[in-house]
Amino acid sequence: MFSTLVFEDQCKMLTLSLSPACVCSRYGLMGRLKRILLWVLGVYITIPFLVKLCPSIQAKLVFLNFVRLPYFIDLKRPQDHGLNHTYNFYLQPETGVNIGVWHTVPDQMWKEAQGKDREWYDSTFKSPYPVMLYLHGNAGTRGGDHRVQLYKVLSLLGYHVVTFDYRGWGDSDGSPSESGMTSDALFLYQWMKERVGSKPLNVWGHSLGTGVATNLVRRLCDRGTPPNSLVLESPFTNIREEAKSHPFSMVYRYLPGFEWFFLDTISANDIRFASDEKSILAVLLTWTEHNPPITPLCLFPSPSSQLYNIASQSKSLSGHKLQFIPFPVSLAYKHKFIYRSPELPHILSDFLGTTHPHA
Repeated sequence: MFSTLVFEDQCKMLTLSLSPACVCSRYGLMGRLKRILLWVLGVYITIPFLVKLCPSIQAKLVFLNFVRLPYFIDLKRPQDHGLNHTYNFYLQPETGVNIGVWHTVPDQMWKEAQGKDREWYDSTFKSPYPVMLYLHGNAGTRGGDHRVQLYKVLSLLGYHVVTFDYRGWGDSDGSPSESGMTSDALFLYQWMKERVGSKPLNVWGHSLGTGVATNLVRRLCDRGTPPNSLVLESPFTNIREEAKSHPFSMVYRYLPGFEWFFLDTISANDIRFASDEKSILAVLLTWTEHNPPITPLCLFPSPSSQLYNIASQSKSLSGHKLQFIPFPVSLAYKHKFIYRSPELPHILSDFLGTTHPHA
């Protein structure tokens, strides 16, 4: 009987000594999880108000000019990227604003280009080879790898390629804005036009650069001096629609006041890039599908196809060449790897009416 009582007492003592610790541990874990959830919820709620109170944050997220991938590159040395027939120089679209520019001559001229100065490069615009002004998208610089690879492809196809960093990008001066980007593109186009004369001058825009390209072409059309052609790679209709469908907006898309917090803030920065409102004379829309789970085609029509439909119905484009080139998801060109397409030389040859070694 004694032993039984002792056993029971020991069990009670054991229970009393262990149970509070287990309970505390369980409640401690729950407490930590609750604090983490409250912290995440706090951040989630704070971000929209922070963006609304500081619209410049939204502008930085649109331009991403502070992201300089790849890092630690010298934009003064394009030869470090395998562009040994490219010259780096600077132009001044406005007083106190210098923008960095690269001019890559056609691959057929690379031997002659070795050791040459800017005067020689400028003189090559008089050669019979076609000329392309390339307008890059947000983030990075004119030295971004996928951009460099496209310059190489275009150069191999016999194009002069002129590209630059908008004000606020790369080693260019100033702060980014839609009006500033458009002004820089217009300035460089006119600078090139003075050197190419009556020879065709083409414009290629990629991603955010398609918004700059359509702004540029609209201004040129208003002046009665349109480019020979416009190539839009991975374009969008307007910046509000692009922001609304962007994967990064997914966590806020169904938040009450989403448009007021985020989309209206973009407009408050005077950022529109309304390509779907522009009249253009010749368009090649190159389209790479988004990952279907993010943008199901049955629910979210491709912005490129929307833009093409708008352009094809425009009376101002009647009689002009308009072409839409879709690329299947299986090719994995995604948003910026169109340079990998073996069909690209033939597409450009057909659309631009130019010849090249691989056509």
